[in-house]
Amino acid sequence: MGVNLSNINININGQAIKTNEQGFLLHLDDWSEEYAEEIARIDNIYLFTDHWELIYYFREYYKQNLECPTMHQMLKELTPNIKKFHNKKVYEHHIYNLFDTDPIHEICKLSGLPMPQPDT
Repeated sequence: MGVNLSNINININGQAIKTNEQGFLLHLDDWSEEYAEEIARIDNIYLFTDHWELIYYFREYYKQNLECPTMHQMLKELTPNIKKFHNKKVYEHHIYNLFDTDPIHEICKLSGLPMPQPDT
């Protein structure tokens, strides 16, 4: 059974923003904080500071590398810089508390980035 990638419009401040049926932007330049807030609302995620830090980290990482970070890359880069987490496992647990099903997938979507490749 194939995946239906039909376009869906999400209304942000009176403007129709095109996404695929999974909520990923079709045009990366259409991203805004309002888009992230609407996608979070649709996905039943309440955005707090830790969420926004990850969203902006992903956007910056993508700008520099033209790909989304994997969980391993993110933990390797961020854990040493966040004093309240003493190791990668504790930080990874925190990330799964923020995004309980598939953190990398959800952060990429909220960040307005392409769907990530499977983490191998």
